[in-house]
Amino acid sequence: MNSSKNSRIAIVGGGAWGLSTALHLNSAGYTDITVFERAPQQPSNYSAAWDLNKIVRAEYEDRFYTELALEAIEGWKTPLFGSYYHQTGYVVAATGRAPQKAIDHLEKALSTIESDPKFAPGIRRLDRSKDFREYTWQYSGPLNGFRGYYNRLAGYAHSSDALLGIWKYCASKGVKFVQGEKAGKVGELVYSHANSSSTSIHKEPGGVSAMDCKCTGVKTADGKFHAADVTICALGAQGASLLPGLGNFTTARCWSVAHVQLSEDEVSFLRGIPTTNVRDLGFFFEPDPKTRLFKLCPLGTGYTNTGKDGVSLPPAGEIPPPQDFIPREDEQKLRQLLRETFPWMADRPFVEKKLCWFSDTVDSEFCIDFVPNTSGSVVALSGDSGHGFKMMPVFGKWVVQLLDDGQQALPRWQWRMSDLRGEDWGKAISWRIGEGRELSDLIKENDKLKQARL
Repeated sequence: MNSSKNSRIAIVGGGAWGLSTALHLNSAGYTDITVFERAPQQPSNYSAAWDLNKIVRAEYEDRFYTELALEAIEGWKTPLFGSYYHQTGYVVAATGRAPQKAIDHLEKALSTIESDPKFAPGIRRLDRSKDFREYTWQYSGPLNGFRGYYNRLAGYAHSSDALLGIWKYCASKGVKFVQGEKAGKVGELVYSHANSSSTSIHKEPGGVSAMDCKCTGVKTADGKFHAADVTICALGAQGASLLPGLGNFTTARCWSVAHVQLSEDEVSFLRGIPTTNVRDLGFFFEPDPKTRLFKLCPLGTGYTNTGKDGVSLPPAGEIPPPQDFIPREDEQKLRQLLRETFPWMADRPFVEKKLCWFSDTVDSEFCIDFVPNTSGSVVALSGDSGHGFKMMPVFGKWVVQLLDDGQQALPRWQWRMSDLRGEDWGKAISWRIGEGRELSDLIKENDKLKQARL
């Protein structure tokens, strides 16, 4: 399907990929774009980008994504995105206790950039604690066995601010937004069969029937029907709730996020430190000056919430539970990370703890494609795999290309017919350390710990 510029475009989901898609469609001349978002405000608390910051870096084992990330970094440096990007540099390390998998991935990532002329002038190997302190002089911890590298061409983006800023920009350019738990929450897609004028509501497009159908619009939780020629699903971890076929080859997975509340003097003390990723423990950023929060995330395979049908989705609810919770094992990793780097913070309480949900694929490839058997009327954007936010400045142009071409030319981004439900593939990904677990088991353990303290 080749869409005309006056086609009615419905984008379901106002997170990083949904907003980027709206931005680029508008820039390409599409005139009738509506974004549906169940959160009543922006930035959306249902988006994985509802967060202080995200790493922006271009080290990939696959050169394809390195080139895309370099293009995205240039996008972050434009006037529209530049105020959200902070090129603090990026330190990647492994401790003296790191498993071999973490060390191997670090070395492979370094090998992809240290001889590349685009990176090489800003790359330095770090073999001793003294080397690390040259970039983060504020360290007072032992940095036991730390080895790694520094990359000048990287940093982070303030993700929530980026969502808010691009939302405001799109709205100023005529993109329409429908938001709220009733008005903005799309519950179903409405279809008509290709050889029939009748319409019906289906929850399962793409592959359910031998007969092709066409999506004619969306139905929101308030019962209203909104007509559309093309519907673009950009729901992240929630994608399979609207397009169940996504659940066969993507899985909703989450990682923990925690923060330490700092004083103004402590924020000033840590300003400018490089974004730091210790492969066997976790990563952190310079503190946020507005909130005085120091964000940390543990590294691991992550957690799933698998239902009886074998599909993992975030827990249901207006704000996905549990809140103010991270697994005990993740808290232990983060406290060890602080003992190694900033021991004066190691026993501070963690605040604003949460689980960040994303859409994962077995090979960390994105899905940017038409849903099968929908006559080119439904597009699935999924599989960010924990590395999709950095692409926000450029992601939407790939959706424009898809609509212009009428098909996805890149096999790696095509819809998949494989069914991986029930397979435990999360830990096989090269940069993830440890075992994956089910969220329900972690909650039970947490409840037992609470009872034990009573």
